[in-house]
Amino acid sequence: MESNAKNARNILCIGAGYVGGPTMAMIAARCPQYKVTVVDINASRISAWNSDNLPIYEPGLLGVVKEARGRNLFFSTDVEAAIKEADIIFVSVNTPTKTFGGGAGKAADLQYWEKTARMIVRVSTADKIIVEKSTLPVRTAAAMSRILNANDKGIRFEVLSNPEFLAEGTAVADMQNPDRVLIGAQGTPAGIKALDAIVEIYANWVERDKIITSNVWSAELSKLVANAFLAQRISSINSISVLCEKTEADVAEVSRAIGMDSRIGSRFLSSSVGFGGSCFQKDILNLVYIAESYGLDEVARYWESVVLMNNYQKRRFVSNMISTMFNTVADKRIAVFGFAFKADTGDTRESPAIDVVKQLIEERARVVITDPEALDNAKIDLAGCLDKVEMLSDPYAAAQGAHAIAICTEWQQYRELDYKKIFDSMEKPAFIFDGRNVLDHKKLFDMGFNVFSIGKPALKHF
Repeated sequence: MESNAKNARNILCIGAGYVGGPTMAMIAARCPQYKVTVVDINASRISAWNSDNLPIYEPGLLGVVKEARGRNLFFSTDVEAAIKEADIIFVSVNTPTKTFGGGAGKAADLQYWEKTARMIVRVSTADKIIVEKSTLPVRTAAAMSRILNANDKGIRFEVLSNPEFLAEGTAVADMQNPDRVLIGAQGTPAGIKALDAIVEIYANWVERDKIITSNVWSAELSKLVANAFLAQRISSINSISVLCEKTEADVAEVSRAIGMDSRIGSRFLSSSVGFGGSCFQKDILNLVYIAESYGLDEVARYWESVVLMNNYQKRRFVSNMISTMFNTVADKRIAVFGFAFKADTGDTRESPAIDVVKQLIEERARVVITDPEALDNAKIDLAGCLDKVEMLSDPYAAAQGAHAIAICTEWQQYRELDYKKIFDSMEKPAFIFDGRNVLDHKKLFDMGFNVFSIGKPALKHF
């Protein structure tokens, strides 16, 4: 292959979303010797990447982009020209869960990946390294390699897997000092040569012992399994939160006790209204589908239970609100604090707040949503029922006249609000349902609030 660590100097990423944009910005900032181009067919998204109002909210990202943009980092809609020039192409296109046909509801929809692969074949005039950056099912690289290399141009493509392990909200720090970088390649001479080229990129700032290499299939599976394990921990502690509420145990105390066991560890043991994000549910369902396709039904049911528990937790949160508020929320103003799936991001994909709001709408509540970064995405997620919700950037305005507040995102500013001022502006009795367990519940109770949280005894005045 022409492309190797010594002459592969043009890097392209197809897809300027939550993974492609930040990852390429970091590579460009840390590797000035490479020209890094990010392309997307969404012109408004590319325009935003070329401005100071980036299309995604991520603390510290703008500084990284500004460090390299215009020097060796470029954003463009000219996909074909960029493909022709590139030596290494990272593919970071959307791979949502299928909504149709075989595997609907579980399998990954690979149509965008395949269309991208076919465009690469059509446009390319020289050998290239293709890197899977999207989350894909095991053995996808083999299928993509067959599509790419079934050409009559004499061009050879090496397909590698380099899954992303970024956590939104801390993506910049995660990229600066990752736990590990995983790169999977085929064990052929050409595959090893391509692997060296990708290792060489990351080695500019990542310690060599944190760069893990494997076969391409292990890399693909590792991404699914990592997210499945993290989600499993959340669903596990959420299942215990239900038991805590019935027995008057405190889930925070249980989490702390078990988290101090070095074999378990403390991370991802915070009980909440449920997990969200673009990857957890999608990757687990993908894992379920793969297990089913190999006839491993027991394995499939085990991992499917993680998603079922998460869905149960979201339903339970709303049903508790209804039963607590005298068995009806009809015509009651409910202020939903937070719509992003987690703090420090504007991303709302699979956010528990979506389900919470839709359930409240079904119960004919008057829902008011506030969030510092996610309201634009909320309008998209709730496109079919915008006439039934109000959106306000000011949490004090959202809470005014409300019967209840539901905390759905753990934004730091929600911990720092003047809740006495909020209490005075609300209908009485005033309720707070803390779906993230981030507030001082005793202090709120002393103010006069009736406080209901996840996995803790209720604090109520009746």
